[in-house]
Amino acid sequence: MKAEKKRVGIKAQIRAERERGRRVATAIFLVFILLIVVVSAYLAYTLLIPTSGQSLIEPTLQFKPENPSSQLKAAIVDQLSLTMPNQAFMEAAANTLRQAGYTVDYYSGEKVTVGFYRSLPEHGYGFIVLRVHSTATQVGGVEGPVTFFTSERATQTKYVYEELTDRLLPVAYSEEQRQQGITYFGITPSFVTDSMNGGFQNTVVVMMGCQGLVNPSMAQAFVQKGAKAYIGWQSEVSGSRTDTATVDLLRHFVTESLTLKGALQETFKEVGPDPSHGSLLVCYPLEMKDKTMENIRSQG
Repeated sequence: MKAEKKRVGIKAQIRAERERGRRVATAIFLVFILLIVVVSAYLAYTLLIPTSGQSLIEPTLQFKPENPSSQLKAAIVDQLSLTMPNQAFMEAAANTLRQAGYTVDYYSGEKVTVGFYRSLPEHGYGFIVLRVHSTATQVGGVEGPVTFFTSERATQTKYVYEELTDRLLPVAYSEEQRQQGITYFGITPSFVTDSMNGGFQNTVVVMMGCQGLVNPSMAQAFVQKGAKAYIGWQSEVSGSRTDTATVDLLRHFVTESLTLKGALQETFKEVGPDPSHGSLLVCYPLEMKDKTMENIRSQG
């Protein structure tokens, strides 16, 4: 009887040891799973959620007026300098703004990345000239939102969340390049409203690229983000025509202090619509057409 009790006691100890071992193994397994979940969540967050708080991109050149004012800042964003450089335009536009008292930051094409657009409102520009490629045509020829080109090659892993939510779209200079996989990140209106940091302050935006106002999607996004007026082409436009028209527009609107409507009218008396596409420069919203630059600056 005693030997039997002893054998029962040993079996119970063995079962208890095994049970403790199972508990320890289960605890170790759960800790391991928890670590995987934590690491995966962190990696997913850093991959899907765009970074913020990055330092502002420095301009390529800066033009200062004789009596610089901290209140008057302008930017010329020249993404086209990579494919259609025009030194004469850059100097003429910068000098017109500089003579009106603006400190002008000039950004050459390689600076025009997704990160650049993300931080654009943080610079405090009152006047922005966007000499960038743009399109409103998606694959299949269906008109989509107005989309600005960046100089940053598109990938499927860099801005995953913004690609999934169509804040960024792949854009190409030609259908042939698209078929070859040569695409760039394109900035959509939802990127402006939801991914740009901060807001614009009484800013006037001149969009020089094709189809900048073929539909109001991008103009509405900039106004929602704090811009006061957005000027763009109704359809496609050649590089030479948009360069000439923009310099004229700046002179009439910024230097001569005409209303936006008056500046546009004078521009087309001198330059005319695009000869190939009949495209005209128009403004959004329409109620800004009777405002001068001084009127716009003084609005709170």
